[in-house]
Amino acid sequence: MDGDDGFEEFYRASRHRVVTMLYALGGDLTEAQDAAQEAYVRAWQRWSRISGYADPEAWVRIVGHRLLINRWRKMRNGLVAYRRHGSASPVPPPSENTVALVAALRRLSVEQRQVIVLHHLADLSVAEIASQTGAPAGTVKARLARGRRALAAMLDTDLPEEVRNA
Repeated sequence: MDGDDGFEEFYRASRHRVVTMLYALGGDLTEAQDAAQEAYVRAWQRWSRISGYADPEAWVRIVGHRLLINRWRKMRNGLVAYRRHGSASPVPPPSENTVALVAALRRLSVEQRQVIVLHHLADLSVAEIASQTGAPAGTVKARLARGRRALAAMLDTDLPEEVRNA
């Protein structure tokens, strides 16, 4: 819209009063500013009609106040739902094995860690890992074998037969 339609002048002349009124009604300056901004956006979208009203500022005040009320309702409904359902059950702490595995994975090289995670956690095949990482399949296999050996040594576990022979 061009500046000749009067909206800019209307906005500059009324914005302080509208924000002040919404702040006084809601008690939260940020919420008042957000509601006023949204009310002015809606007024600007309908300016050809609203500019003909006897008091366009009253329209903006009413819309801003309704927006504040809707925000209060959403917060209240969220609180009611929270009280009804309670807080989410706490997540149990990781097991000792998980902590040890994560610590051991951190000590691997980035390349070995990547192929082990992709293969064993994301359940990707060697070919899929090779495609995703851009490494040849043989390199992926070597990184898997070396990474498994390193993990077994760090975790002090016996290597399965297939890993020892890889």
